[in-house]
This record gives sequence, structure tokens and C-alpha cells, in this order.
Amino acid sequence: MTEVAKQRQISRMGWIAIILALMAGALFGAWRYAMATNAVGLLDWADRQFGGNAGYRVALAEGRYGPLEAQRIGVIVPDAAAAAPRPVLVFIHGGGWHSGTPGDYRFVGRQFARAGYVVVLAGYRLGPEGRYPHMLQDSALAMAWVQENAAKYGGDPGRVFAMGHSAGAYNVVMLGLERQWLGRAGVPDGFLKGVVGLSGPYDFFPFTSDSARNAFGHEADPAITQPINHVRGDGPPMLLLTGDADETVKPRNSRVLAKALSAAGQATEPVILTGVDHSGTAMKLAAPFDRDRRVLDPVLAFLAAHGGASAPVQAAGR
Repeated sequence: MTEVAKQRQISRMGWIAIILALMAGALFGAWRYAMATNAVGLLDWADRQFGGNAGYRVALAEGRYGPLEAQRIGVIVPDAAAAAPRPVLVFIHGGGWHSGTPGDYRFVGRQFARAGYVVVLAGYRLGPEGRYPHMLQDSALAMAWVQENAAKYGGDPGRVFAMGHSAGAYNVVMLGLERQWLGRAGVPDGFLKGVVGLSGPYDFFPFTSDSARNAFGHEADPAITQPINHVRGDGPPMLLLTGDADETVKPRNSRVLAKALSAAGQATEPVILTGVDHSGTAMKLAAPFDRDRRVLDPVLAFLAAHGGASAPVQAAGR
């Protein structure tokens, strides 16, 4: 190769590197915008492109666990046959109790299906129709659907975990702490083998945001809406993970709930990630941002420690 040709090749490689960097920056900006506007579904395409289509299949694109439009459910499963039923992870989305759909978070389903889980994505009533306690009633009904239907999709109804982000983290933590919601739906105490809360609000009264006021401000006794007031030592183990740069839901929520759970006999240490904001705990579950494994690895380790899949740390096909 002549010197001129070498220089041209180096120049082309430089331009390729610049273009890739610009694409990565644009994707990151689009993700942050989408998270800020609760339009995370816009990046589903990007996650598929960067994460690939191997390792999972959509078993149920969109079903219903109840008669209402918002009571949607989807199922994503590993694409490989399993000798035994797989553990189940139910994910409940965020959105300030006023926005979001299960389909927005299919990247979560793909991520954990590759790790060996039957993943159920559940919706719930939002806005005026979804005010407290409707979001909890719906989330409990979704768990009842899982109890009845998990086996049809290769899931083990005896190994069910729940995870949520932001408002969804509130929902799943409340289901784990306050027995009445699952009980009213016909789901026995102990059904949830573990709960993962990502950037969740657990001690947020007095209500200072429009989202909280709209969802809970009508309640005559606001104290009953707060997870911190339902702490018990015999509930499911919890992983409370958040970022120290979260200005939407302060990390103190995870710290105080973990401290209260530990005092009640359920030893819990919050995981506080340096430099991560409110959207970051969900963002790092989607390709290509899952290369920073500070969310995925603790979640997989927690699930495995409580009966989940013994999946490889690096998911197949990535």
C-alpha cells in the first residue's frame, strides 16, 4: 500500500470514528429526551438495533388481565427451550402515574429474557382513573394473572419477582409491603420472592409534585399511601437501587426505606450509583447503555440470590 493510500485509509477511519461518536451522542440525547417526556417507546428500535434480535421471543404482544383498556399485559420469553420452568420477572413501568405503557419497556423484557426469565410487562390505570389505590389494585390483578398464567409461557409460578421504575417501583414495593392488595386479588402472601425498586418514591409526603398531588392528594389520610409506613420484617427481600444525581425522586427515599426495613428485621442495603440520574437506572437496562452494568449486575445478582436464574453475567448474543 502506498503512503498516499495509507493516509486516505487513516482519514476514512477518522471520519468513521467521528460519525460513530456523533451517532452515539445523538442516541444518548434522544434517550434522555424520551425519558424526560415519557416517550421511551421511541427508542425501542434503537435497543433492537444495538442489542440484536437473538435470545428472546415475544410470546404475548399485548393481552389483558382485566376488562379495562389500561389493564394490558405482555410476555417476552427466552427463545431457547428450558428443561424446567423458568423464574418470572414482572416489570411495572413508571411515568408519574399519568403516562406510559408496557410496550414502551420491551427492552426490559428482552434484557431479562436473555438472562433466563419469563418477563411480564404490566400496565395499570393512569391519570384521574388511576388515582390511589387504583394503581395498586391493578398491579395486584396483574400478579393474579401471572399466578394463573405463568406456566403457560414456561414460567414457574413459585418463583415470581417484581421490578418497577419510578412510579412502577412505588407500585411493586407497596405490593410487597402491604398485604391487602395481593390478598384482595387472591394472591397469597409470599408469592413475590423478591422486589426490585429502581429510583422509586417511598417516603414522599407532603406531596410537592403535580404527579404526586394528582395521584394521592385526594386521600383523607395521606400517611396510608406511603411505603415507609407499611414496613414489615417478614415481607419479600428488596433491592432498592437509585442514583445520587436523581433530582426527580431523591435518593433519600431508598436510604430511609432500606434503613426502616433493616430495623424491622429485613436486612436491606440501598444501592446508590454515582453520577446516575432518575432516568439512568432504566436507561442502563437498554442497549447500548447496558455496557455500563452497574444496574444490570446488581439486579441479576439479587434475583439469583433469591431463587432466580443462574444466568451468565454477559447476556448471550451481545
